[in-house]
Amino acid sequence: MYPIVTITDQCRKCYSCVRSCPVKAIKVEKSYTEIIPERCIGCGNCLSNCPQHAKVIADNVTVTEALLTSGEPVIAVLGCSFPAFFHYCSPGQLSAGLRQLGFAEVHEGASGVELIADEYKSAINNTNLPLISSHCPAVVDLVERHYPQLIENMVGVVTHMVAMGRYLKHVLGDHVKVIYISSCIAGKFEVQAEQTRGAVDVLLTYRELESIFKERGIDLTALEEEPYDGREPHMGRVFSLSQGSFQAFGINPDPLDTDIVTAEGEVNVMGIIKDLAAGRISPKLVDLRFCYDGCIGGPGRNRELTEFSRRNMVISHFRREIPYRMAPHYQKDWQIDFSRTFSDKYAKLPIPKGGDVKKILQATNKFTQKDELNCRTCGYRTCREYAVAVFQGLADLEMCLPHNLQQLEEERGRLIQKYELAKRELDREYGDEFIVGSDSQTLDALDQIKQVGPTPTTVLIRGESGTGKELAARAIHRYSKRNDKPLVTVNCTTITDSLLESELFGHKKGSFTGAITEKKGLFEAADGGTIFLDEIGDITPKLQAELLRVLDLGEVRPVGGTVARRVDVRLIAATNKSLEDGVRDGWFREDLYYRLNVFSITMPPLRERVESIPQLAHHFLEKARNKLNKHIIGIEERAINAMVKYPWPGNIREMQNVIERAAVLTHDDIVKLGNLPLAFAESYADEGEDVIDLRSFKKEREPHVLRVEKKLIQRYLADAGGNVSKAAQLANIPRRTFYRLLAKHGLKGRTIRAREGEEE
Repeated sequence: MYPIVTITDQCRKCYSCVRSCPVKAIKVEKSYTEIIPERCIGCGNCLSNCPQHAKVIADNVTVTEALLTSGEPVIAVLGCSFPAFFHYCSPGQLSAGLRQLGFAEVHEGASGVELIADEYKSAINNTNLPLISSHCPAVVDLVERHYPQLIENMVGVVTHMVAMGRYLKHVLGDHVKVIYISSCIAGKFEVQAEQTRGAVDVLLTYRELESIFKERGIDLTALEEEPYDGREPHMGRVFSLSQGSFQAFGINPDPLDTDIVTAEGEVNVMGIIKDLAAGRISPKLVDLRFCYDGCIGGPGRNRELTEFSRRNMVISHFRREIPYRMAPHYQKDWQIDFSRTFSDKYAKLPIPKGGDVKKILQATNKFTQKDELNCRTCGYRTCREYAVAVFQGLADLEMCLPHNLQQLEEERGRLIQKYELAKRELDREYGDEFIVGSDSQTLDALDQIKQVGPTPTTVLIRGESGTGKELAARAIHRYSKRNDKPLVTVNCTTITDSLLESELFGHKKGSFTGAITEKKGLFEAADGGTIFLDEIGDITPKLQAELLRVLDLGEVRPVGGTVARRVDVRLIAATNKSLEDGVRDGWFREDLYYRLNVFSITMPPLRERVESIPQLAHHFLEKARNKLNKHIIGIEERAINAMVKYPWPGNIREMQNVIERAAVLTHDDIVKLGNLPLAFAESYADEGEDVIDLRSFKKEREPHVLRVEKKLIQRYLADAGGNVSKAAQLANIPRRTFYRLLAKHGLKGRTIRAREGEEE
């Protein structure tokens, strides 16, 4: 199992791991970032810099627990920097705690440093090549995976961790299990490496060990001290400090000597490795630690302490007398092989050509060098380096922030245009002028709409089915101060009772069969705006109670939920039933009735708006003509008279459908009585009128009618000086109707006066 794991559900693709990775071993997937094992050097930067904690260390606690209960002897080896982490207890108390966990022996990893000291001295004296120290696993992986040309410069000696593992298994036997405890994440990679496998069974971080103590309820500060086992180290205890390896190995470099170079921290190490690869420097020994401040600054360090405090803790431990017991087998001088070899693990990536990089840059709108901002938001130093990563499959185009912002701005512009177009269409479709009619009842309803619109008052719209109650609700919302917020419409008769509550108030996951996800209700969707409940008289008593709660408290409770949510919604309701009868008969709550009936508007049936029928007929004919893309210039007078006499049980909705059907059936440019349903001809015949469709009479009559109509329009325009509004007033017809007549005859208002002058 790879030591660093990505919790994909937590990753939000912030690219912090990409920015912090020194070797760009992060691949950007569709919804998360993933580590590329072949390129990773185990520095732990991605763990430290992930704000979502999506990068975590693979669980070694479970493996450790299993080893401790296996019956085999398990040895604990504490890394050199352990005093800087477990500062709150003494070394002896830590040893006692480890023994309580079940460890047979407790050793200091500093002994391993002294085991390999002679090997380092020998390597330095027997080569003329610049040597690179191999005790930092991150540096070893950096060379093997990214600078294989420097493999021959590596000191062929194992790390002090592996040295301790080999030593213990050589002395005690291979059946012994060795668990090394350290702050080094890269050490986990080394445990799995082929060249060092088997020496150490598990690398446990200090934090993982601390979690085991807490889980077992072990308070280290309350324990009696226990001695350590094995060889007692001396100078090896300062190995974790800056330049501590020189003191541990008995090397005393001159500060002015350029033959021995030391560097710590990512930036310095990367710089020296690049210089060595380029041949710009050739020191005798290069001692590198990838972590800043040496091993005491590793990714598993104790962040409660400063660098100076951690350093002081290690020095205090070096000077302290610690109880030790050294068994006879540890007093012998064993001959153990501490050498190691290195292998070329370079994962070669495809190299793009100049044209490939250019195409990727142009895909993110970078056509010139000035367009390359090099903002590093994507995690790469330059736009060209990022383009190479895209070509190699490590990155994707979505990582470029300036490109994304530009796309968002362009999309915002397109959305604004679409919004304006949609708003214009809605205004044209549902504006107050489209509640067509000049009869007194319609005008009264329009006046009431304009009065109640700007207020937050709850409105109840009454009227028969098809009288335009939804149009009235849209007009109220348009006149309200909430017209920039949504208007949500719900027809209470089209949704089953069991689902209507979920639709209105939402539901929690698992609240009923089929509720596989949490859903927001329509009241929440309309928050800040208006909700229109059509046919409210059809809702169940249970829903009536929930609706009353919304009106009283301004709260909705999702189905299956226990917490109510605040909403600010204006309610408009409509019904074709008598709610007063419902209150009397018990099927409608009286308290809800009074909450709804604050302001009531009644939409009159069409049979009571006879004087508006011709106007409505021409209005719906215009809509049908546009919808069908058919040239129709008008409706014959007999058809209009038949409509006036018809009772219209379906009201406005029926009339719209009748006109559209007639427009489909007509073969001429005039809608005739014969194109209407048979019921209209029958009602017309009942009045004693002749319903015979005389084609010859129509041909003789219509041109004269149109000619007279055109002359009248021209005369009104001439009297009004070409002003259409004034001409409509003189003709005593609505301005929109006058505009339709102008379009019908191909006339323009402002040109009429000039033409009249020419004729004179």
